[in-house]
Amino acid sequence: MRIVVTGILLGFVAGCSSSGTEELATFQEDPADQLFNEGLTYLNAGKTKKAKEKFAALDRQHPYSEYARRAMVLSAYAHYTSGEHDDAVQQAKRFVTLYPGHDDVAYAYYIIGQSYFKQIPDVTRDQKQTQRALGAMREVIRRFPDSEYAGDARLKITITLDQLAGKEMQIGRYYQERKEYIAAVNRYKYVVSNYQTTRHSEEALYRLTESYLSMGIVTEAQTAAAILGHNFPESEWYAQAYGLLGKGGVKPEVNKGSWISRVFKRS
Repeated sequence: MRIVVTGILLGFVAGCSSSGTEELATFQEDPADQLFNEGLTYLNAGKTKKAKEKFAALDRQHPYSEYARRAMVLSAYAHYTSGEHDDAVQQAKRFVTLYPGHDDVAYAYYIIGQSYFKQIPDVTRDQKQTQRALGAMREVIRRFPDSEYAGDARLKITITLDQLAGKEMQIGRYYQERKEYIAAVNRYKYVVSNYQTTRHSEEALYRLTESYLSMGIVTEAQTAAAILGHNFPESEWYAQAYGLLGKGGVKPEVNKGSWISRVFKRS
């Protein structure tokens, strides 16, 4: 019985070996430049699926070639244009990890930022992707301030900051409507302290005026309104804040000991 089993096993191994040899004999690598150019042609034609297949084949067959390195970035772009943003981030991060000194590394960082930016949700939802987009675009500016991607990265930073400020305002108004004024003030305070270059800083100062008056903290309300008027004298929010204080017989006036006068830098 042992001899029979051994014979069967040897026959099986021999069969596998023969089959494997035949497969190796029939397998032929495509030239690296051919795979790259075919992938690039597909990508330019908008056939991203076929482009990704060619770039993947290039990565498998010629992983250490310059063509494979360049294809890795183009593959990330192909995923990005296909709406596969997580895959684009993964591929671009792989590239910057493996080839941090490559000429295309700035573009890889930019693809990461763009992929996160495309996933920014409505202001009523969680803003993790907005935070990631902000961090990625700041990384582009930090590492490549003079690159061709820096200008758009700065624009995207402005947009993400505005989005994050809008989220804080949405939560602040929610608390204020429920007369939870301390919680509301904390949200508006965060906007004034961290997002004062956004369009939401005007409303935040007005909402602080409202909330502090509702809490009976008149000097802080006066300070918020005074700084609002000083920085945005033509603002409708200032007109409303001025009228609101007037109903209580007071006017906008800066209290130099107020946290608002310390943190608000615009003038």
